[in-house]
Parts: sequence; C-alpha cells; structure tokens
Amino acid sequence: MTQADFEIRSYGFQELGTKYFPFSQPKSASQQLKRWIRQSEKLLADLFEAGYHDGQRMLTPRQVRLIVTHLDPP
Repeated sequence: MTQADFEIRSYGFQELGTKYFPFSQPKSASQQLKRWIRQSEKLLADLFEAGYHDGQRMLTPRQVRLIVTHLDPP
C-alpha cells in the first residue's frame, strides 16, 4: 500500500495497529505499534510536538501522518 492509498484520518491505536499487523490480535497489534514508535526517537519527538501524550488512545490525523511518514504506510 502506498501513502496515497492509505486514508489519513483519526485512528485508535488498535485500529491503526491492526493495519500494520493484520494477523495479530488488536491489543497485540497496538502494543507492537507503540513499540515501533518508542524505538524511533525522531518519530516520538515529532509526535509529542504534535500533541501526543502517554496513554493516548486516539491519534489525530496529524499524528497518523507522522507515523505513516516515518514507518511507511501499512
């Protein structure tokens, strides 16, 4: 999937996680996505600048765009 094919909108962590990890259970997919985010200092810094905070369950379109830009589309 290309970035042009992926819809940038608000996503819950579980929903976005299952797009990146379609064969995982939603909770596991969410945890794996959060692990990927924490491993990228630049992505995490950009997300915090975009209003992200620990414990957040919903991602804004801006935050989703940052994730897709750093990690490539699911």
